Parts: sequence; structure tokens; C-alpha cells
Amino acid sequence: MIRIFFLLIAAVMMMTSTAAAQGKKILYVPIDDRPCNLFQVVQVAEKLGYELLTPPTELFGRNTHKGEPDKIWAWLEETAPQADFAVISTDAMLYGSLVDSRLQQLDPQKIMMRVQQFQAFDKKFPYMPIYAFGTIMRTPRSGSHASAEPEYYKTYGAKIFQYTALLDKQEMQRLSRKDQRQLQTLKAEIPAEYLDDWFTRRNNNFNANKYLIDLTRDGVFEYFLLGCDDSAMFSQTHKESRQLTEHASDVGKTVIQVTSGADELGMLMVARAINDDRDEIPFVSVMYNDGKGAATFPAYGNEPIGMSIDAAIIAAGGLRIPAPERADIILAVNTRESGKTFESADAKKNKLRLRGDLKTFLKPVKEFIAQGYPVAIVDIAFANGSDNALMNQLKKDDLQFKIRAYGGWNTASNSSGFLIGAGMLTKFMTDKDIAELLITRYLDDWAYQANVRQEVVSAAYGMGIDPYKPNGGIDKLNALITEKISAFADKNLLLPRRWSLQDLNVRLPWNRVFECDPRFKLVG
Repeated sequence: MIRIFFLLIAAVMMMTSTAAAQGKKILYVPIDDRPCNLFQVVQVAEKLGYELLTPPTELFGRNTHKGEPDKIWAWLEETAPQADFAVISTDAMLYGSLVDSRLQQLDPQKIMMRVQQFQAFDKKFPYMPIYAFGTIMRTPRSGSHASAEPEYYKTYGAKIFQYTALLDKQEMQRLSRKDQRQLQTLKAEIPAEYLDDWFTRRNNNFNANKYLIDLTRDGVFEYFLLGCDDSAMFSQTHKESRQLTEHASDVGKTVIQVTSGADELGMLMVARAINDDRDEIPFVSVMYNDGKGAATFPAYGNEPIGMSIDAAIIAAGGLRIPAPERADIILAVNTRESGKTFESADAKKNKLRLRGDLKTFLKPVKEFIAQGYPVAIVDIAFANGSDNALMNQLKKDDLQFKIRAYGGWNTASNSSGFLIGAGMLTKFMTDKDIAELLITRYLDDWAYQANVRQEVVSAAYGMGIDPYKPNGGIDKLNALITEKISAFADKNLLLPRRWSLQDLNVRLPWNRVFECDPRFKLVG
């Protein structure tokens, strides 16, 4: 009887929350039009009754063409009178997209002029809270992982990374004689014109971010979240993040944060806008696996995962609490006992066999679920895809649709940050809404990223198609991916009997195999 009473209260709260949001519109300018930044963020917000107004996708830069920031600005000003809040990517407004921010060759005065437009926009629309997010340029470890870098990075990328890592390390601790010799050797081996180009573009980005922090201090932004794109413990990205953190130190984390990540920032700021609108401060409890746990230093990051998760909770408008029984959402973080992270594509590592550290992890997860607590799983044992052993066990234990949220799609901070933003908001969603969000993640993170993508890459080469630039072969790959993910879903997703998955269609939105866009209907 008591359980029925609380279920009724929850149902009333969900209806009240959605009704309160009806008609409210959020002006949303994502960092680009990839699904993780656009469709999947819109998918979450619409389930709470909010309408996201977004620019035409052709205005954003991609891996194939440049964006048009001046046209995005024109759209923003034209559309602003319709909206109640604004969530805006500064990278899109200054450069055209995330990719454009890495490759821009703009006049510094042009960049600063666009920065100053935020001040003019705020004066023109003073009633509109602006939640802004931007990035510090990434520092890829090598040219092989630098598809959106200058051509010279393919040859000198690894050396540029090592050189700037030593410059960062030099400021934080004393270099050994070996390090000092390596620093001098690397500087001599990298052509000066390449270093000049690379540092000039970074300096433009750094100065723009510094000015954006100043605007936040002056009240232009309700919140400014600055993420470090792909980085490392020692790197130029990390060095700049330290300097910008110091520049913002007088403001406080409730207004500005500099943290790890990039593609999760839009979801976090949309979540904060919605939480502010509803006067909500979600309580979040975090449970780490045994071993390194919160001290895990994941690939592509420049800080321990515990710092990234704490920052994301604050950014999204939540409050971390120690007591799980009082939490609106419990984050169960799947890390390996050793603290090492691997690539999900590594078939030798990402097996179905249940590891000892997973048994330790799943025990309290099952207990929380059995007690009716709202649990979300942050799956970061692997980068760029799910932990197959974990997902297989969730299937065996029939827990796939008993958790509230899941994330394991890209870098550790991408996965945890997006999940935190979306997971906070599931408190006011129906079971079907939650299931749809879970299915999106299972199809993307588990089916595609951790399994199907590797099969498709091999098959593409066999068909004479370049999987990283399919061009005329894109329709064949889309059909193949849809077929393989459909088969994977039929075998591995145990939907509650009242629902059925229909009209599944998956495509490659950016003419490459790195990301997919699964769409479907959940009927029932």
C-alpha cells in the first residue's frame, strides 16, 4: 500500500513537471550536429516538455566543410525572442563548430569581435539566462588520431604532443636531465613554422576563453562551462586549463568551471537550464568500484575521473551527497580495479567473461536496485564503447531496464558527463521515456561502438569501401550497420513484454564510421 502511494506521488510529480514545462523553449546552439550533441540532447529535453530551438544543421562545420558562425549569430538573434533560455556553444559562435575551432586560421580581431557579440546579445535580451560552454583546444597524442588537425600533425603530431607535455611538466615539477635533453631535441626536430602555426591558433583560442571568463564574471552568462578536449595528464591542453582555472578562481564553481571533456558539455548545460527553471537541485550519490576507483586516470583525460564526475554534477545543477537513500540518482561507476582503461575495440581485452572486479561492482548495484533506488551506470572500464562483460551480465540478471540511465560511448568524461545530465532528469520521466533513452545508449555504446563498428570496418574494406570516407558506399554501410545492430538487439536486448522495438534504422551521419545515429520506435 505504501509503495502504491509513493508511485502515485511520483506520477503526479512527473505530470506536474511536464505540464510546467509545456510551451517553454530553449535556444540551443550545439557544438556541432553530431547525434551526441544535437539529436540525443533534444531527445532528453523533449521528454520533459521543453522545445529546443536549434540552428539549421548546414550552418555547422563538419569534417567535410567549414561552419558559418556569422549566419549562426544571425539565426540566434532572429530566434531569441521566441525562447525562455539559451544554451550556447561558444565554439560554434566563434569558429563554426568543434572541428573548426581546431583548424581555424582566423584573424584574432575577428574572433574577439565575435566574443564581444555575447555582451551585445545579453544587452539586447536581458531577460534571457545564457548558459554557455566552450572548449580548450585538444592535444592529440599522435597524428594517427588527429583527423581534424593540420596536415603536418600527421607527421609531427607525436613530437608536438611530447614537446608540449614536457613544457607543461616543467611548470609543475622539475625536469630530469633526460627530460631536458628530450625537450631540446624535440624543439630542434619540429619545424619552427609548424610550432608557430600550432601555438598561434591555440593562443587565439586561449585569449577568447579568457575573455569569455571575464564576461561571465560581469554577469553576461548564467554559467560558463569550459571543457578540455582530448588531453592528458601533461599536455598543452592541461597547461592552458591550469592557467584558465587560475584566471577564473575568484568566481567559483557555481558560476564557472574548467574541467575535462567536450561532447557532454551541451547536455550538462541543458540539464542545468532545466534544473534552474524547475528550482531543482538533484541529489547525486556516487559509488566507485574497488581499487583505483575515483583516482582512475582515464585515457583522453587530464584529471582523475572522480574530479570530472564531481565537476559534472555541479555543472548540471546537482549536489553530491554521501547517503544513497536520499539520492535522486545513484551513479555506479564501472572502473577496473587496476585503474587502467582500454579501447573497447580491443577484442582480447573486451571479452564476455565476468571479471573479479565486475563481480565486486555488481553486488551493491543489485542491492540498490532490489531496494528500489534509482541507479545509473557509468561504464568507463573501456574508452569508445561498452564493457561487454558488464553488459552481458546485466542481460543475464535482467537489469537492463531496471536501471535509470547508462553511458559508455566515448571518453570517460563524455560518457559520465552526458549520463549525469540526462540521468538527473529521469526522475520526472515515464518508464517508457527512460527505456527509450536506455535503448539509444545500448544501440550506440554497446551494439555499435563496442562490437558492430569493428565488423563494419572489416566488411567495408572487403567491399572496396574506405570506412573513414565511404562517400558513394555510404548507403551500403548504413544498410549493413542497420542489419547488424538489428540482429544484435534481437539477441541481446530483453525488453519488457509490453514494449517492442520497431522501425530501427541506423546511419553514419558524418560520412565516417566513428559515430552512428540509431533511430527507432518503442511501441506498446
